Amino acid sequence: MAAEIKIAQLVTKADYKSDQVVKWCAGCGDFAILSAVQSALAESQVRKEDVVFVSGIGCSSRFPYYINTYGFHGLHGRGAAIASGIKIANPKLDVWHITGDGDSMAIGGNHFIHLVRRNIDMNVILFNNKIYGLTKGQYSPTTPRGSITKSSPDGTIENPFKPGELVMGAQGTFFARVVDTEPKRMKEVFLEASKHRGTSVVEVLQNCVIFNNRIHNEITGKEVRDDHQIHLEHGKPMIFGKEKNKGLVLRDSRLDVVTIGKNGITEKDILIHDAHNPDDTTHYMLVRMTLPEYPVATGVIRFCECTGTYNAELELQIEKAKANPEVKSLQELIEKNSFLVE
Repeated sequence: MAAEIKIAQLVTKADYKSDQVVKWCAGCGDFAILSAVQSALAESQVRKEDVVFVSGIGCSSRFPYYINTYGFHGLHGRGAAIASGIKIANPKLDVWHITGDGDSMAIGGNHFIHLVRRNIDMNVILFNNKIYGLTKGQYSPTTPRGSITKSSPDGTIENPFKPGELVMGAQGTFFARVVDTEPKRMKEVFLEASKHRGTSVVEVLQNCVIFNNRIHNEITGKEVRDDHQIHLEHGKPMIFGKEKNKGLVLRDSRLDVVTIGKNGITEKDILIHDAHNPDDTTHYMLVRMTLPEYPVATGVIRFCECTGTYNAELELQIEKAKANPEVKSLQELIEKNSFLVE
């Protein structure tokens, strides 16, 4: 009898849609992020049974309820630690950590930097609306200095974090930035993140329509986005602008914005984006760029598989310990350490 041939059923976006009522505010950028993640997972053809979404606390952290995979809704700021444990316990799982600027940059800051430092093979999506939305509008660690909020009626007097800087400082191997108004680019970046071996961090500039509406409008507004954003692609020149006539060059160890066609500048002078460069010096400069001097960098800024992953190296240590055990039974362990029970 001929062997039975089984045809794998294709995974579709609908397979990842939950039957739960999505309770985000109408117009929230989170809807677009959810849709882009579902599209990316379907395109990658990963089985939903092999995927886990982990979150902490905040509007973004409702995410595990709204996607049809395994999920874990954790404590405030602790999602990174829970997700790390899941990946280490079962390395075959595709683990995603969903977090916000308050959840990850404040109470979860320590977990965040050590996750990145360890380079555990998992993905982080950081929703950055620069406010505490779930608790009704207090300033967060990414809120711009001077902002008037419910907890800073006279304006914040703290310098905000740039998530990309923290990733670079923690020796991160993958960092990308996207905006919630561009679902196609979000999907493409999420796919790149899923391919990366190590900790991938994707910052999504996300709008909170209730407590911080239009906070990213200088970047995402239709009238300004071409001149105020530069979308980076590996191997392509760093060109931007409505007329595609602006670019970045390196002068005196710093980035500089130039206009092609002026002062002898040609396209050949423009920097080529090398996301895979192990040296993160240029990547660090790119994540720090801010208006009005520079456009804000979006796309995959760093994608370097230049170090091993924590979970893979831990697996090797476990296998080595199993192959050459110092003790072979509990009785032998007790006898070798008899002083412990005297």
